[in-house]
Order: sequence, then structure tokens, then C-alpha cells
Amino acid sequence: MLDLEVVPERSLGNEQWEFALGMPLAQAISILQKHCRIIKNVQVLYSEQMPLSHDLILNLTQDGIKLLFDACNQRLKVIEVYDLSKVKLKYCGVHFNSQSIAPTIEQIDQSFGATHPGVYNAAEQLFHLNFRGLSFSFQLDSWSEAPKYEPNFAHGLASLQIPHGATVKRMYIYSGNNLQETKAPVMPLACYLGNVYAESVEVLRDGAGPLGLKLRLLTAGCGPGVLADTKVRAVERNIYFGDSCQDVLSALGSPHKVFYKSEDKMKIHSPSPHKQVPSKCNDYFFNYYILGVDILFDSTTHLVKKFVLHTNYPGHYNFNIYHRCDFKIPLIIKKVSNNYVLNFCTQWDQIQELLGHPMEKPVVLHRSSSANNTNPFGSTFCFGLQRMIFEVCDWVSITQHYNVQCKKMDIHLGIC
Repeated sequence: MLDLEVVPERSLGNEQWEFALGMPLAQAISILQKHCRIIKNVQVLYSEQMPLSHDLILNLTQDGIKLLFDACNQRLKVIEVYDLSKVKLKYCGVHFNSQSIAPTIEQIDQSFGATHPGVYNAAEQLFHLNFRGLSFSFQLDSWSEAPKYEPNFAHGLASLQIPHGATVKRMYIYSGNNLQETKAPVMPLACYLGNVYAESVEVLRDGAGPLGLKLRLLTAGCGPGVLADTKVRAVERNIYFGDSCQDVLSALGSPHKVFYKSEDKMKIHSPSPHKQVPSKCNDYFFNYYILGVDILFDSTTHLVKKFVLHTNYPGHYNFNIYHRCDFKIPLIIKKVSNNYVLNFCTQWDQIQELLGHPMEKPVVLHRSSSANNTNPFGSTFCFGLQRMIFEVCDWVSITQHYNVQCKKMDIHLGIC
């Protein structure tokens, strides 16, 4: 049984690890993978129909804990403990829930002190007791009588008389004073771990097409002075087509991985008459997983020839390998007065309305690993428009006109 410390408006964890509000999804999954012998039976829950409207959830079924991540920025928004019998909880080092201590209303009052009068939800038969960044829900269906109100208390403020011995059914940790209106906070300093994160990625372009990327990067200090360095610094870096490896390394630092292409599956669609001739050396990618960006270099010139921007939608073959890239692509639309900015939320049918339908049918891309030739997520479809390739997952069947709705979309920017 996990023994965890509750820190209102901040975290739930112990001396070895901590789930902190604002933490990126990938870091939380990394904790679960590292401690897989202790934390078992984890479910990933998301909406296939509306992936940007519903939270992404990691459900620790063995421990009665849910981690709710914001669907857009994929940072931890709410920590819910929905079964207190499966976990030990303490506050300021003192247990208020364990096998020998029941989380009654008296125990909560003793451990956390006084707070504002609670809120009774008659439909759910739950009484919510709220502190800043922390809420407890008490189940009322087993009580012999309904809660009593004192309408004249504190100038009309209603106060609930909760029967003695009522125990907590759920506990929530969140940011702010209102659980229903809470949002994922900015990423805490403890989550930087010496890494560089992309606050935004803007595609630089002219009338002919994309020119490169403008990255706004966030970093915090690391090394011997990390404790003294309590500020997050923002820097901007530009990467262009035709930049050398040295240019990219100077701007972004070392990649997390260098991947050499063993084969080019898209080469057959090239108009080049020499497309079947094998090359003597292979193009290679710089994989920046935390930035959500891949950069492809030509094997001969060692210059940038393509950028790949990853949206990290759940249900894709590469889910959780990359952080979500918050990209912005300005589109020059002649038929409208205002320019349109494309981002990871944009639907594929919206793009077609602005840029027109592709002249050619999409290329079907099916990913599979060498160890396991099956891909449970199905194929993706690649459409080419304005020197950009849109890789799209569909949640509806493709029509005769290939009008695919976008559940997941990666953008490939290249020189055509």
C-alpha cells in the first residue's frame, strides 16, 4: 500500500517520487514506468470522439488514484484519490488516513483545521468540504437523516451539521479555490530537471511556403547552482532550411536521439527517375522528444531538409514518445482578408476549406515495429499542401473524396 504525503495545491507523493500539479504527462508516465513493481495496473483513459474536450486520465486502479491531465497542454490538472482504502495519506507528516485511522470528518478537521462551510450536492448526495487547493467529498447515502441547515448562521450563510463518523469518499488536489474552474498551473521548477521545453513553435514562412522554425524555449538552472536558481528563463531560437548540423546544435543543443533512416518509404512517390537507386548513405533525424520536433538532415550535404512537428494525440502509434508541440503555422489565404493561423487543434476539414482539397489521393502510412508487426491503432494518411505534409488519423471512415476528420495531426515541413 502506497504511503503518500498530501500537499494542497501542489502535489501527492513520497520521498522517492511526486506527482506535481503542472507536471507534463510524459514525466508522470516515466514515474509509473520506473516504479512499475510498486504501482501496477495503470489505465490510460481518453475520448476518441472529442480528444481535446475531455481530460486525459491515468487511472491507478490498484491504488485508487486518478491523474487528470488537461487535454490541450497535457499537464497535470487534478489529482483525485477515489478509494481511500487502498492508500495511506498524511499531511505535514501526520497520517489522517491509514488502516488504523479512518478519514472521518473529525479527523479531517483535526488534521487540516477550520475551513469555510461546505457545499451539499443533493443530486450526488455528496457533501464537499473545501480548502484552498484541496477538497474532500463525504458520501451521504448511508446517513439516517439528511444534512441540517442553519439558515441564520453568519448573516445568512448556510452551515451543515455533518453527523459524527462520516468518512471521506473522495479527495481532490488542484490549483486555486474552485475545483470546477481549475486549470493546470505552469510547470513547476522541480519538473524541469535540466531540460529545455518549448513554450511555442512558430513556422516562419513567405508567400512560397515554410522557411523554418522560430522556437520560444523555457529552461531553468541545473547543476551546482540549481537550488539558488529559482527563475525560468525564456530564449528564442530560429532554425531554417539549409542550416547545418552545427547550426542546429548551437541553437538547440544535443538531440535526445539521432535516428538514421534505413529506408525511405515515401521515395516511390517521388518524380525522380532515380528513386529506385539505393543511396550510399542514409538521411538522419535529430529527435528532440521534449520539444516535440524532429529535424531531418540530408546525408550528403548535412543540411536541414525537413521538420516534423508532433501533436502527441492519444491513440497514435508514437503516443508519449514526444511531448506535444504547440506549433503555430500562419497561412496566407487570398480569398479572406485576415490570415489564418493553424495549430494542433485545427481540424483537417478546416484546413481543406482554407487551402483547398489535395489534388492527389493520400499516401497511407502504416507503422509497425520489428518485434511486433501489428499496429492496434491503424494506418494514418498523409496529404500534401503548400510544401507541407499533414499526417492525419481518422475516427470516421474515409469517404470517396477523402474528407478525413482530424483526430491526430502531425505536420511535416519540407523542401519540395
